[in-house]
Amino acid sequence: MAVPVDDTVVALADQQDELSNLLAGLPDASWAAPTRCTGWDVADVVLHLAQTNEIAIGSVTGRYHEVLTELGRGIDPASSIDDGAARMVNHQRGAGPDALRERWSTGATRLVDELRVMNLSTRVPWVAGHLSARTLATTRLAETWIHTGDVADALGLTLEPGDRLRLIARLAWRTLPYAFTSAGLTLAGPVAFRLLSPDGAPWDFEPDQPAVTTISGPATELCAIAARRLDPSATSVSGDGPDVDAVLALVRTYA
Repeated sequence: MAVPVDDTVVALADQQDELSNLLAGLPDASWAAPTRCTGWDVADVVLHLAQTNEIAIGSVTGRYHEVLTELGRGIDPASSIDDGAARMVNHQRGAGPDALRERWSTGATRLVDELRVMNLSTRVPWVAGHLSARTLATTRLAETWIHTGDVADALGLTLEPGDRLRLIARLAWRTLPYAFTSAGLTLAGPVAFRLLSPDGAPWDFEPDQPAVTTISGPATELCAIAARRLDPSATSVSGDGPDVDAVLALVRTYA
């Protein structure tokens, strides 16, 4: 009997397919369209996703540090994670659309194939330390969703949000303690998210202890805030409690 594929891996594969469909048959000129990632065009965004998928494959196959070394060869040391990502893109920029499309597709398929057959509770290395393979899959889902939106925006397209946003919203909620710690801050107490799915159903994320801060609003907007693609003031997301402003300033779905 076949083992059911984890919902997170299914969602990641579906999100990859959405991006692949955007890239299929994309005219060469469109790969040079500027995106909302400052200084990056569509080709740069796809290259970045291909590179980070290759790092994720290294993580789940026991070659994390080797892949980082390979991608970083010939690059000066980075001052931050974002700087490192920018340096890797700058170093490998210049491949044509066909090569980029193939590199993206090959890595996306390989990553899902590896995740399908492994124990997703396994701890694997990633940017900020070790996490479960399931959480790594969710971070890849979140980043792929973010950059699929960047590509669509550059092409003048609007994508319909889907149920896989629930996993991204939950990741944003679960990683709040990490986000606060990274900023040198401390939460006043537990936080609850009471969100609405794209079709209007409630998506509630409740802590084990009573929440002192509650964030409410559309999940699509909350995910865009966490992706740094929308300013909280430009959304209908609101909250109650001592940490509302800090949560909306710090919430994120990436390291």
